[in-house]
Amino acid sequence: MNTVAHILRSKSNQAVHSIPPTASVLEAIKLMAEKSIGALLVMEGDQVVGIVTERDYARKVILLGRASNETPVRDIMSSPVMYVGLEQSNEECMALITKNRLRHLPVIDTGKVIGIISIGDLVKDIISDQQFVIQQLEHYIRGERS
Repeated sequence: MNTVAHILRSKSNQAVHSIPPTASVLEAIKLMAEKSIGALLVMEGDQVVGIVTERDYARKVILLGRASNETPVRDIMSSPVMYVGLEQSNEECMALITKNRLRHLPVIDTGKVIGIISIGDLVKDIISDQQFVIQQLEHYIRGERS
């Protein structure tokens, strides 16, 4: 069972992108498109005050007929933000994501954001663990027959 620290180390892109709550939703969507990501942390200084996702945009702007260039991020962000620490396991994170219908979890260590993990990162890690176990079992079975 891997920890969040292990998952972060295995990610090719560990950048954390953020936007202030006063920015327009249009700015947020443009940044997400530019970075090919589905969520941004909403930050005031070093403090996480929310998270804004493509889902927030679809449900709280488009479906309500709001103008994305006039709507501030603070009006559609999800808050408070659930987060995890470096020592938490992939299984704990998956349970948190599943129970709360989340797709992204910020990683906070000693009060500072150090990363973000997605449901895709967790699934990739769990599949990798399962493949390792399968390889070990196959090796064990072959060793028994020799």
